[in-house]
This record gives sequence, structure tokens and C-alpha cells, in this order.
Amino acid sequence: MNLSIIIPLLNEVDNLPHLISHIHTLSPAPQQVIVVDGGSTDGSITAVHNLLKALPKTRQSSIDWHVIESVAGRARQMNAGAKRATGDVLLFLHADTQLPTDAIHQVQRAMAEHDWGRFDVRLDSHHPLLKVVGMMINKRSRLVSIATGDQAIFIKKSLFERLGGYPDQPLMEDVELCKRLKTISRPACLKSTVTTSARRWQQHGYFRTIFLMWHLRFDYWRGISPDSLKQRYYK
Repeated sequence: MNLSIIIPLLNEVDNLPHLISHIHTLSPAPQQVIVVDGGSTDGSITAVHNLLKALPKTRQSSIDWHVIESVAGRARQMNAGAKRATGDVLLFLHADTQLPTDAIHQVQRAMAEHDWGRFDVRLDSHHPLLKVVGMMINKRSRLVSIATGDQAIFIKKSLFERLGGYPDQPLMEDVELCKRLKTISRPACLKSTVTTSARRWQQHGYFRTIFLMWHLRFDYWRGISPDSLKQRYYK
């Protein structure tokens, strides 16, 4: 079962060395990685190409890397990457999220019995409050079969295409996709954790960010448009 990792990218130049190095630590390696830039202004695309060229030749040929450009918007970028993907399974990875080393094997085993799934998540902070946040995200995800993009959602490509990919909306595209997926089957909820950046909480304040996230999810549940939510998310 071949796997394609799709990474939407926007102004992540400082994080790219770690990201590319991390991908090459996965064992086994993914068959394909597609980086989809949504209009970075910090030289991210050039940085990706330079970092890939700088890899040892033995590592350059181990993964089929593609770097493409797309219109801005995480959903649109991920859909553009999915169209280029050749894998049977698509794994959508945020640029600031790190997979467990054996992630590919774990996904392959899970997909033998499921159509889609996600990992548990932890935030890369020792702050006790953010440890609780990670635990709550995982418990909520198991309870309602909804995953966030930070949990590295994976899905059979055939099913992704049948559903029309991610909905073309500026926020909550991961929630909306999962709502459609869970009407078909329950997800594989892997207990192995991915580690994602806590930078938003650190930059905007722990309690303020927690309150904002829960408020946005509640408002989306009661029908507020993603366009309105986006204005508050990026304020």
C-alpha cells in the first residue's frame, strides 16, 4: 500500500530544515512527498529545493519529492497536492508537525481495516496546561470521530476523490471533511502521537487561544460561515 504525504506550505522557511530532515528519518520512508506552496513570500520554495539538493545522494533517491505551487488556502493546497499524488493512501501533514518514526507502518496496518484515520497529538511544550489541551483534543476526537489537521489525517485516495476532496472553505476544512467521512465509517484512532508546534498558544496566550479555538468550533457547529470565522482566527 503506497503512501503519499501532502504538506501545505506558507512562509515556513525557518522550519523547513527540520521538516525535511524529519521526513527522511521515517522508517520505512514514504513513497512520495508533495509540498504545496500557497504563495510564500519568505523564500520557502527556493529553500525547499536547496535543502533537497543538499541531501546526501543516497537519501535523494529514497523518496519521490515534488514541490508545486497552488492558490492560497490550506484546503486548496491539499487538494492540489492530492491531484498529483500517486499513493493509494494520502497523509496530510502540517509543516510544523512531526510524525512518529514508524508512522508509515502504522498507517499501512490501520488502513488494512479502515478507510481513514488520524494520530493522537501532543503540543511541543512542557507547559502543563498544553498537556491537558492535547489530552482533551484526543479524547474529543475519539468521542465524536472528528480530527484536526494537526493530527495528520490519512485517507484512502479513492475515498478522498469520491468525496470531492477537502471542501473549498478558508477554515474548518478538516472538521467538515471528517463530518462527511464519519457518515461512511469510523476512523482509525492511533494512540501513537504526532508532535505539533505550540507557537500559536505561546504567541497569543494560552487561555486566549484555548477560548478562541473552542468558540470557533462552537460557532461553526451552530452554522457561522467559515469566512466569518477566518477573520477572527487570523485577527
